[in-house]
Amino acid sequence: MTASDLPDRLPGQPFAGDEPVFRAPWEAHAFALAVSLHEKALFTWPEWAAALGAQIARAQAGGDADLGDTYYEHWLAALESLVAAKGASTAGELARFRDAWGHAADRTPHGAPIELQPRDFAD
Repeated sequence: MTASDLPDRLPGQPFAGDEPVFRAPWEAHAFALAVSLHEKALFTWPEWAAALGAQIARAQAGGDADLGDTYYEHWLAALESLVAAKGASTAGELARFRDAWGHAADRTPHGAPIELQPRDFAD
């Protein structure tokens, strides 16, 4: 396989020339977070592969067309499940922060940095 074959083998993945790229900054952050948590020995690569594979299988069973455009959503869900399973956070904490980030993003003008504030944690 050559680099020019990659776009055909990775449908739904954006490319810059022959190189796959992230669709959005949050995808790169999720990728880096997984690498960082692995480097800190929170999980092994086999554990990561199993968690990601299980998440993708659940999504496909639920109707995900698996076109590549939802890959990093599955990546993040797998990461959250591993973090909770390893006791580094709870599912409730993760949901609380995910909701707070959503509130912060909703009130932040496009292009401005998103910053969490105490009000973002209010129900």
